[in-house]
Amino acid sequence: MDKPSIQMGVDIGGTFTDVVVEVGPTQFSTKVLTTYAAPEDAIIQGMQEVCQQAGIATSDITQIIHGTTLATNALIERRGARTALITTQGFRDVIEMRSESRFEQYDLNLKLPDPLLPRQHRYVVRERISATGDVLIPLDRAAVENLIDEISIAGFDSIAVGLIHSYLNGTHEQMVRDVIAEKMPDAMVSLSSQVSPQMREYERFNTVVANAYIKPLMKSYLGRLKGRLQDAGADCSIFLMHSGGGIISLQSAAEFPVRLVESGPAGGAVFAAHIAARYGLDKVLSFDMGGTTAKICLIKNQTPKTSRVFEVARAYRFKKGSGMPISIPVIDMVEIGAGGGSLAHVDSMRQIRVGPESAGSEPGPACYGRGGTRPAVTDADLVLGKLDADNFAGGTIKLDTASAARALQAVLGETLGMDAQEAAFGLVEVVDENMANAARVHAVENGEDLAEYTMIAFGGAAPLHAGRLCEKLGVTRFLVPPGAGVGSAIGFLRAPFSFEANRSIYMRLSDFDGAVVRDLMDELQTEATQFVRSCDAQADIVPEFKVYMRYTGQGWEIPVVLSEEQAKAPDADTFHRLFEADYQALFGRVVTGMDVEITVWAVNATTLVPPVEPIELAEKGETVSSAETRPVFDAALGKPVSSSLTYRNVLGTGHVVQGPAVITETETTIILPSSCRAIRQSDGCIDVQITKART
Repeated sequence: MDKPSIQMGVDIGGTFTDVVVEVGPTQFSTKVLTTYAAPEDAIIQGMQEVCQQAGIATSDITQIIHGTTLATNALIERRGARTALITTQGFRDVIEMRSESRFEQYDLNLKLPDPLLPRQHRYVVRERISATGDVLIPLDRAAVENLIDEISIAGFDSIAVGLIHSYLNGTHEQMVRDVIAEKMPDAMVSLSSQVSPQMREYERFNTVVANAYIKPLMKSYLGRLKGRLQDAGADCSIFLMHSGGGIISLQSAAEFPVRLVESGPAGGAVFAAHIAARYGLDKVLSFDMGGTTAKICLIKNQTPKTSRVFEVARAYRFKKGSGMPISIPVIDMVEIGAGGGSLAHVDSMRQIRVGPESAGSEPGPACYGRGGTRPAVTDADLVLGKLDADNFAGGTIKLDTASAARALQAVLGETLGMDAQEAAFGLVEVVDENMANAARVHAVENGEDLAEYTMIAFGGAAPLHAGRLCEKLGVTRFLVPPGAGVGSAIGFLRAPFSFEANRSIYMRLSDFDGAVVRDLMDELQTEATQFVRSCDAQADIVPEFKVYMRYTGQGWEIPVVLSEEQAKAPDADTFHRLFEADYQALFGRVVTGMDVEITVWAVNATTLVPPVEPIELAEKGETVSSAETRPVFDAALGKPVSSSLTYRNVLGTGHVVQGPAVITETETTIILPSSCRAIRQSDGCIDVQITKART
């Protein structure tokens, strides 16, 4: 008899590590503080806790799916390996010159972020591939051998190879890799033609450097993790969530760790898309607020929006253009430093600023009692009555309200002439407005009106702030699913195995060559399918086709989705019609009489996921009221209001809770302002309506 499938999802965040085990239809979960020195320690602790809850042995687990912020944190904190870059002569300074755009146009003292590698770690070879893939200057192997001898003496652990136009012809990069393998067999190598075979050398070089920079760290961590899990009895398949919203093998993740940079947030978007499908929602705003950051993502037709370039480690108030561009398939979202652990200060203009610096789990917010002295968002939430000091994280962490108040008073209150409650109010309003503004901008950039959207709130801190955020955005409904506190980890268990292969080959529609397009799509489909087969050799695989198009002379492209028939029997008129329909939807007009060009071709191979069972909305039933209350500060009224206290696990299907109220559970707390009314749906989801407009 086959062993029943028991899956475990693990999400390592900046503050908490979330672990979920699914035994049939039943979920068991826990949150433990992230252990920075050895992240696998928190995973083992969390695994043992959930297995004990579920009444199973660790050896009963059949599959583990893991997402992590370790790759992102290594880039942000510059904790990667000693890395060298080999590039084409004349292109040594590309990653330092960037794109020459100014992310803050009028700041005379603007300082661009430093590149990952200093100039003395960047080396050049004499070679040249043309923009059509032809060899203009051959690469001399003897010169490469001499260069590798020089690099070997310098003692580098990892080497990135990024040559101009190698996405069209990778033979020179392959020669460099072969020489490195002979002369430096212990060094890790990353080729831009494999990591990111796309045009635009700044983005491509930066991506391959980032991959090389974190590769030794991630390879070591993944190897240790596999060993520790085996020692703990979980000798099963381990897979990794990648930034594009799918699952890849441990081996692929170790080879291309840059694809893990947004793996945790991607799991959250998959979780929200699953809820959207269950409720038949075509326009959803995913709001994921954890301990370190808040993530906002638009989900249309139950599918998260994707992109092929995003920024990590934004250095200037999370401003677009101030970070490191990574050119890989990724779920498109806005990420800002507004988590529960985000620290507040007063700037030179006497304004409260929050983030991007976070208290994390070591020492954590001041109220954790672990040595933190600066106020974090969690400290403000506690002082405002949104959190129960005795039952935080299911009672595993006792919060110190007095320490939180002292930190708020010392850092904000004394400077601005406020008491602790006023300082907490100001801090939380700044955080909520930062998140609301990020959501507004993201919606405008995508041509969307958020008034038509339903919010899905998850992550440990999101349900605390969702009601106020909806008031600010004009969103009239938000859902808090069961397991919201560990939503990303649950999302890992809902994700398909998938891999996207892409390539830059420039083609104008006026010069459209159907045979070349057909062969290219077949080649990309084969490449993507092979990656998925390494995870699941028997699964049915569905290809998804996409091209990136623009009017000739424009600086950036828009994605255009193709059906399999359109990709296999390509036709210039069809491509043009699809492009103009998407362009019109995004910008409101088309440009007549101008040629159109394709710059990037992509095929995503994905396994089928089980269809989602739609839910039938519950009829409004009994209104649940509680004699137990506590004062919770209402931001719209500017004062504390007596709020009823209800436990989520006592609510039955159709039960109604009228705000102001607090609905509490082990992993998070839902705050209902007086403008809100909630109903408990049959799947355990708390469905909240904003019944009256407030600002």
